Amino acid sequence: MTSSTILFVIIFIVLADYLLERLLAFVNCRNISTDLPAALQGIYSPEKYRLSQEYQRANCRFDLVASTFTVVVLLALLLSGGFAVLDAAARGMVNGELPVALLFFGLLFVGADLLFLPFALYRTFVIEERFAFNKTTLATFLTDKLKGWFLTIALAGPLLAAVIWFYQVTQSLFWIYAWLLMGGFMIFMTMFYSSLIVPLFNKQTPLPEGELRRAIEAFSRRAAFQLDNIFVIDGSRRSTKANAYFSGLGAKKRIVLYDTLIDDLQIEELVAVLAHEIGHYQKKHSRQGIIIGLGQTGIMLYILSLFIANPLLSHALGASSHSFHLALVSFAILYAPLSTCMGVATNSLSRANEYEADRFAAAHGHAAPLAAALKKLSTRNLSNLTPHPAYVFFHYSHPPLLDRLRALTAT
Repeated sequence: MTSSTILFVIIFIVLADYLLERLLAFVNCRNISTDLPAALQGIYSPEKYRLSQEYQRANCRFDLVASTFTVVVLLALLLSGGFAVLDAAARGMVNGELPVALLFFGLLFVGADLLFLPFALYRTFVIEERFAFNKTTLATFLTDKLKGWFLTIALAGPLLAAVIWFYQVTQSLFWIYAWLLMGGFMIFMTMFYSSLIVPLFNKQTPLPEGELRRAIEAFSRRAAFQLDNIFVIDGSRRSTKANAYFSGLGAKKRIVLYDTLIDDLQIEELVAVLAHEIGHYQKKHSRQGIIIGLGQTGIMLYILSLFIANPLLSHALGASSHSFHLALVSFAILYAPLSTCMGVATNSLSRANEYEADRFAAAHGHAAPLAAALKKLSTRNLSNLTPHPAYVFFHYSHPPLLDRLRALTAT
């Protein structure tokens, strides 16, 4: 096999992935129904439903342009040797393989982020603004961007440096040490993400005493679930969309409710949403997700260890000498098909877990209020009520609304 062959395979994978995604997006957008499903009569007004269809179509058009631009830029870099040029630029600024690799990925990250900045601005301040979702100011948007850069440098930088150092010291065995490091980081972030990272972007305050907190605590006792940490997050600072999530492990577990969710739902509906989130914990979905994540990371790193030393991976990008970081770029693209297959399997399991968490809430007498809450959330977020099954299969981590409602009715 030659470097030209590898480059051909890389380009084939990029184009195949793009065509698959465009096909899925096409059938999904074509599947947007003009008829309001009977199960949602009285929830969606005709005007609101029409608005949801417009929102989906606007996102379809945007995703087509954004994804096409992305693949054009990537193909241009691959065909012109742009990654090798960036590598040479980094080598002209610093010495040593580790500093060169860090600078290479730093330049690549910042350059890509700036290149796609207009798309992020358009989505936030045009599409989301048009459909009355956006509450983000330009100052907040730019501040968030700078904070994101800081976190990437502060967290991803040391991780990447450690992985490269492991490779330099242990060669083919580096994947074991990298796996241990990244696994520890994943567990740490699972436990402390809400308490360390989220406060950099949003304010979280304990749910105050009152009827809602008493109702939540009463349900927690009935479900034999100890819940001390219930927080409200100021999601309305950036968007009118509503959500809730469960995070952490052990004593660090917490329920986070968006303030927009509290504004939209009645108390019994909020308790039902909470029951669903507790169901995830009681059914050990959080631990399951960690184990799967660790397994996927281990598989990826092991396969990487088999190929990373091959100089053809670097030569395929136009470089005259081999380097870990260029080989990693090639490997990331070559690994994409397997990553897609793993993603499909993970999404399938995630959808099954959502049904199980719904059944947990239903078993505790909250089927009807959970169904009502899901309908309201779908209305608020202008969700796609009729996604194409193929698109759901590849991309949905949650079942479509109508499928969840049918499952709740059957419980």
